Amino acid sequence: MEHGRRRTAAMVGATAILAFWPVSGARAQDAKAALQEKVAELKQSLAANQKALQQYTWIETTEISLKGEVKKTERKECRYGTDGKAIKTDLPDAAPPQSTESSGGGRRRAGRGGGALKEKIVENKVDELKQYMGDVATLVKEYVPPDPEKIQAAAQGGRAALNKESAPGVAELAFTDYNLPGDKLAISLNSAAKQLAAVNVDSYLGKEKDTVTLAVRFASLADGTNYPAQTVLVAKAKQIQVKITNSGYKK
Repeated sequence: MEHGRRRTAAMVGATAILAFWPVSGARAQDAKAALQEKVAELKQSLAANQKALQQYTWIETTEISLKGEVKKTERKECRYGTDGKAIKTDLPDAAPPQSTESSGGGRRRAGRGGGALKEKIVENKVDELKQYMGDVATLVKEYVPPDPEKIQAAAQGGRAALNKESAPGVAELAFTDYNLPGDKLAISLNSAAKQLAAVNVDSYLGKEKDTVTLAVRFASLADGTNYPAQTVLVAKAKQIQVKITNSGYKK
């Protein structure tokens, strides 16, 4: 009697498991299909939008802050070349970088070569900052705009996910190991308008892997062309913030 009850319970359990697997498998397939659809939609949107941007010129304003204080502001006129790469020309009204030394009464002289030593230290710090900012500029290009091929590679490698909508009609796609091992790229895609709404990045710079965050807000032109209106990069270890604003788009 007891044996019969155990056997019946085992059969019921097995039946329940078998009934669950098709449902679970179907849900997994649906989720995978939805992700593939959004990835394809994103790639198509990026390609079409980048082509539309090729016919525009615009003004790029870069504001560099160190420890919360604006140290340098640059303005550049930008356009795309025949090779699809952005060509940037400095505008004459760009603000000069602030001096790292006091300007009161000119440079002070110190005995026994102290002034020369201090000047060399300051020069080295300036060169180091320039190098770091060059690395920052290179890093930004790796994520803005997102590369359709890298997106496809992440999706095929199982490093992509479709998250819950942050707002009605806005798909949230997340990618890991997009450009560097361990980095994260999150893209908000307006499915109805086929446009990017936002891009957020967690990455790093250098051998020390200094943490860098990147937040990009997008806007649209009159013809529907999408563009990165504002990009804010924060390098916490260096206490540096870089804010890039794009405006004045003209055909």
